[in-house]
Amino acid sequence: MTMELRLETTGREVIKPSSPAPIDHLQLSVFDLSFPVVYVPVTFFYESPTGESPEIISNRLKTSLSETLSRFYPLAGRIEGISINCNDEGVLFTEARTDVILSDFLRNFNTDSFEDFFPKIEEGESAGTWPLMRVKVSFFGSGSGFAVNIGISHMICDAASLLNFVQGWAATANDVAVTTPPFAGVTIYPPPHTYSSKDDVSVGGDKYVTNRFVFESSKIAELKRKAVSKSVPVPTRVEAITSLIWRCARNASHSNSAAPKSTLMIQAMDLRMRIPSDVLSQDAMGNLQSIFFLKKEADSAMEIGELVADFRKAKQGFNEMIEDNLQGYNSATSTITTNTLGYYLLDVMGAFTSESKMDVDLYPMSSWCKKPFYEVDLGWGVPVWMGPVMYTNPIKKSGVLMMDSKDGKDVEAWITLSEQDTQVFVRDQDLLTYAVLNPPVLI
Repeated sequence: MTMELRLETTGREVIKPSSPAPIDHLQLSVFDLSFPVVYVPVTFFYESPTGESPEIISNRLKTSLSETLSRFYPLAGRIEGISINCNDEGVLFTEARTDVILSDFLRNFNTDSFEDFFPKIEEGESAGTWPLMRVKVSFFGSGSGFAVNIGISHMICDAASLLNFVQGWAATANDVAVTTPPFAGVTIYPPPHTYSSKDDVSVGGDKYVTNRFVFESSKIAELKRKAVSKSVPVPTRVEAITSLIWRCARNASHSNSAAPKSTLMIQAMDLRMRIPSDVLSQDAMGNLQSIFFLKKEADSAMEIGELVADFRKAKQGFNEMIEDNLQGYNSATSTITTNTLGYYLLDVMGAFTSESKMDVDLYPMSSWCKKPFYEVDLGWGVPVWMGPVMYTNPIKKSGVLMMDSKDGKDVEAWITLSEQDTQVFVRDQDLLTYAVLNPPVLI
């Protein structure tokens, strides 16, 4: 039985950086400006130490957040046209409380309740202007724990940037010296020639539902054995799970369609892991990602081994494309500019756009696996659990986000599909052979 959260907002204020920004403006790239006006969020759940009141916890978080913002200064600014005005305007900090005990909530939660951890957007506020970051701290009953939700505008942040920020905040909270990270701006992607501002994402239209599935390590091993092929003798976890989810989502769509559609899987790729650090720093902030995609026609069998082999080939082709475009790059002379690579990557986006037609089912996939979110200690130890709320969810489109469990062995997949497809998907025996639907979180 799920539990009603009933969060009551108790405070709302703006937190400003502890010191002024070193620059006035940061140029946004054409890729930054292509993103929808939404926040990239994560929610951490912590147990409360004995004797510390919500007021003490909240004040410590505000202080360390203010100090952290002085190094991540664009997050405290405002988007004006094609740049960020680094005016130290600040970020939104909201507090809330509930009588529900943390352990009871985690044992009985449903994914819909995660929206309650988001701060409410008031009139005049937007991820496309201000605040570019918002934080909400929700205290559970009887001093049992608290949740910290952090959301950063997708127009200046990808998942790796979100991780960089929360790691920086954790370091500050624990008095560990950290440096100011570089903000990429137009390092990779070029600036726009023209730009028209966008409205916040509308939540109308078809209803979409997010579910959480957990793939235990033993089941992942079974799935990987099923996914073996001549060309891919050792599939990765992400390759095998992505292929299974894509196949089951396609089957759900076909069961609800009089005329089955072709299907397109889009995989997000972090450029920091593929570009030398003297070109692009590992801790660089910004939208430093690209995609590759696979398309299958409506009559494709979509066998797991075949999908994994195609996935691996497309990923290798993407990596080779980056290597080819950086051949001869000299960081001192810039004989080949990184913007050249950016234009090639934009061509990939263009090819994807040309394939994204009304008669094609789209399934964006992202993996946070191996990203150390569970190491984020904001002053009270590491989180007992964490959950993303996919940025695809407020857009009301299908999408999949995978992340490690706390022990690093299992994988949690947060899957958003149309309500109609979800009803079929959650009963798919191929899927349920390897995954469990929303098991309780025990702490």
